[in-house]
Amino acid sequence: MRLPRHEQKKARIEIIPMIDTIFFLLVFFMLASLAMTRMTGVKVNLPKATSGERTTAAKFVVTLTATGRYYVEKEHAADFEALRAMVERRVRENPEAVAVINADKSVRHGEVIALMDLVKSAGVARMTVATEPKTGGFR
Repeated sequence: MRLPRHEQKKARIEIIPMIDTIFFLLVFFMLASLAMTRMTGVKVNLPKATSGERTTAAKFVVTLTATGRYYVEKEHAADFEALRAMVERRVRENPEAVAVINADKSVRHGEVIALMDLVKSAGVARMTVATEPKTGGFR
């Protein structure tokens, strides 16, 4: 009696699990890159606004905390003159940079206006005010 001979199956690469893995990695890296685009300034409580736009231009953050301390990015400025010198240095490095005014919502309006005036007089062509998006309806 003769036994039937079984052919050996050729090895093959399954592409579906590989595609699933690649999509998983793609999603992971997209989410990881989004997490890296955070403000580099000092953390303050921002006011809320219903109308706002995101900008992708080169920027630097000028922060005024609730305690009245000034920062450019995370570098502390002792007084207005030191702050002006720091802003002027940023403008010399990149004349097209946008200054982001990052003021705590508890700071008086006049102090924010004085800060904006200083930034403008230091040579900044464009500036914007950082706000948090308002959640819910209108108030």
